Amino acid sequence: MSPRRRGRRPPPEAMWCQQTRRGDRGQATVEVALVLPAVVVCLLCVLQAAVVARDQLRVTHAATVAARAVVVEPTVGAAQAAAEGAVGPDGHMAVTLDGDARRGGMVRVTVTAVPTALPVVGLAVSRLRLRESLVARVE
Repeated sequence: MSPRRRGRRPPPEAMWCQQTRRGDRGQATVEVALVLPAVVVCLLCVLQAAVVARDQLRVTHAATVAARAVVVEPTVGAAQAAAEGAVGPDGHMAVTLDGDARRGGMVRVTVTAVPTALPVVGLAVSRLRLRESLVARVE
């Protein structure tokens, strides 16, 4: 025979356990609903930092390529075309030249860009400007 017989009520301790379990239903769902937005924002912050680092590498590469182009042809147009060719037309970079553009002169090439902003956390980098400067001797 089974220990529980028909018609017998379970002991009060067993009733209390059943009531507690019923009252805890959905607790994990509520906890996940409360924590999930914070986890998503943290992940977006990490991703935004990675995107800014990638954009800084692109600006550095564009400045290097633009400086190489200025060595041969010291014009803003040549530097801008070289920078866009290096990183693509979606870079939205500004290229400026300072210095002596005559043969044997030193020219500073500066590339400035705005980093890509992700939704929600992109406001944190909206005022940030990425900049890289290189000096080259004109041949």
